Amino acid sequence: AVGLSDASPDEGVVEDLPLIDEKAVEQLTEGLISHYLPDLQRSKLALQELTQNQVVLLETLEQEISKFKECNSILDINVLFSEAKHYHNKLVNIRNEMMMLHEKTSKLKVSNYFS
Repeated sequence: AVGLSDASPDEGVVEDLPLIDEKAVEQLTEGLISHYLPDLQRSKLALQELTQNQVVLLETLEQEISKFKECNSILDINVLFSEAKHYHNKLVNIRNEMMMLHEKTSKLKVSNYFS
């Protein structure tokens, strides 16, 4: 006796499939495509437009970032100029002090020479 477990699971499947009408499949495919294609094409155009807008936005952002970098470098230059002015004033004061000390030492030498 042949049990249920002895039967192949695929047995009879091929015979159970109805004959496929190629023309019907082609017509169904064309119908499916004609139904969804316009929406897909509109979506494609919308995505292309979105991508172009993103490119423009990225370029604009890069320009703005470069402007900010330029502003920061200008601020840095201004700080450097103010520091340079400060140190220049210090040097002028040191020079004046050295000239005054030189005069005093010269006078002391002369007064010590004559005393």
